[in-house]
Amino acid sequence: MSIKKCYPHILNGLLSILLWAILVSIAHADTNTSDTKAFGRFADQMASRHGFDAREIEHLLAQSARQDDILTAIAKPAEALPWHRYRPIFLQQSRIRQGVTFWEQNQVVLERAAQQYGVPPQIIVAILGVETRYGRYRGKHRVIDALRTLAFDYPPRSKFFRSELEQYLLLSREEGFDPLQPKGSYAGAMGIPQFISSSYRVYAVDFNRDGHRDLWDQPEDAIGSVANYFRKHGWRHSENVAVPANVATELPRRQAARQLKADSSVAELRKRGVVPKHTLSAEQPAGLVILEGKEGPEYWVGLPNFYVITRYNHSALYAMAVYQLSRAISQRHETGR
Repeated sequence: MSIKKCYPHILNGLLSILLWAILVSIAHADTNTSDTKAFGRFADQMASRHGFDAREIEHLLAQSARQDDILTAIAKPAEALPWHRYRPIFLQQSRIRQGVTFWEQNQVVLERAAQQYGVPPQIIVAILGVETRYGRYRGKHRVIDALRTLAFDYPPRSKFFRSELEQYLLLSREEGFDPLQPKGSYAGAMGIPQFISSSYRVYAVDFNRDGHRDLWDQPEDAIGSVANYFRKHGWRHSENVAVPANVATELPRRQAARQLKADSSVAELRKRGVVPKHTLSAEQPAGLVILEGKEGPEYWVGLPNFYVITRYNHSALYAMAVYQLSRAISQRHETGR
């Protein structure tokens, strides 16, 4: 008696498994072929634009790996949460305490950065606290894997991430590190302040004057680089970031969108029924920021420095978290409570 007659369900199962394996192999081969062609085109561009050896770039990319969890993560950023769920992620007491400790350990450097760049210590500390808990969590993905995945397998932003991959390889050549080694975020952000490659090349500074811009292991360089970034993006020395506001009447729907840039004035906002809870000059550039609180909308007047913080991360939630964390850290640093 044949196997087919005795065990038809087993044979059918084996055939199904074999067919699935063949299809997976074909798909994998197609993907590999597609990757090889894309890598080749990118390598040729790196050679023609920057004098790299195209074969070395192809070999480097062949040692990278697509990471599906990166694609999942970038599709669900924390900034998609409502404010009342986003805020508790960053305003924990432990993060505030750690911020005070970081400030105390790096006080001389923070004061030097404040003097040189005009950015207050609490803002620098808060940025590092939000980004990596002051260097404790710098990311688990190899930067090369993150950038390769997003550059070649994430069509919505492939152009941007191919540019960042280009910048990363230039950075590795300039700073003399192996591009296969560093780890960072799922978006390829690096080091204590989580700079993307293009920002690293333009804004990172050698603040400890040791001849290297090391944002992974040198807090001094991280502090100076964040301060330099903010100054280059228009930070206004001794000015506030945002103030809470009352709204006299319900705003038209078109006015209720989140606003990042201070492209109105306090006087114009008052005409629309937005009244700051603290005194501001009528001519002060300002914008309306509306956040989704647990009990309803929270209204804020965002000032030019609020917009500057959003240049680090283009999110009103992010900027407000940095601002409120900076205030909490500053208060505890000054009072011990």
